[in-house]
Amino acid sequence: MSDPLIIAGKTYNSRLIVGTGKYASYQQNADAARAAGAEIVTVALRRVNLSDPGKEILTDFVKPDEFTYLPNTAGCYTADEAVRTLRLAREAGGWNLVKLEVLADQKTLYPNMPETLTAAKALIADGFEVMVYCSDDPVYAKMLEEAGCCAIMPLGSLIGSGLGIMNPVNIRLIVEQTRVPVIVDAGVGTPSDAAMAMELGCDGVLMNTAIAAAKDPILMASAMKHAVIAGREGYLAGRMPKKMYADPSSPLAGLI
Repeated sequence: MSDPLIIAGKTYNSRLIVGTGKYASYQQNADAARAAGAEIVTVALRRVNLSDPGKEILTDFVKPDEFTYLPNTAGCYTADEAVRTLRLAREAGGWNLVKLEVLADQKTLYPNMPETLTAAKALIADGFEVMVYCSDDPVYAKMLEEAGCCAIMPLGSLIGSGLGIMNPVNIRLIVEQTRVPVIVDAGVGTPSDAAMAMELGCDGVLMNTAIAAAKDPILMASAMKHAVIAGREGYLAGRMPKKMYADPSSPLAGLI
């Protein structure tokens, strides 16, 4: 715990957050979450069975006493929809820490930033701790932080695309200006993508498809865990400066 992640006053050892969609089974989902070393799992409230005893229930496998549940508003396209969904979630499960996402369209699943900001302000006024999915726009990221969001979650690239970090310059700008945790959310496809996000100075990475759609989700989850740790340590260590010319590793003085 020498380098913990702190979100809304709670401390986490793992900087990797995983989702609960697209897995072959809830059991595989649970096994992957454990292999990833994750302590937080996102739950798409509109898509996951949490209450029908006639069907398998996520909580029987990914247990709430083992993982922090992070309800999200995946599938919401307006601020009103998102706010209503999370208010219902709080009534049903008592969740106060939530992940807000308000989407613009089904093709790109890109965030609708004006609606996202409107929803964030309403939820924060209602007492929620809001982690917010957003574009990699430093201006909107600052507005969301100033509105009171407890974590800023810029996309690396489109949700489920596996394209990696498409705009590292903007991600770095967001990291430099933000005082709450910055967590790359969406687009990570490989362990090297996760390491890159961490090397940019991000506080964590959230992913779902990169693990769930891998040929071996459990092994990929383990790989992502190590990539996040390596990227974080690399960032803290401070990389060597880039040089235009060769610089010999052995000193030139005293050559025979």
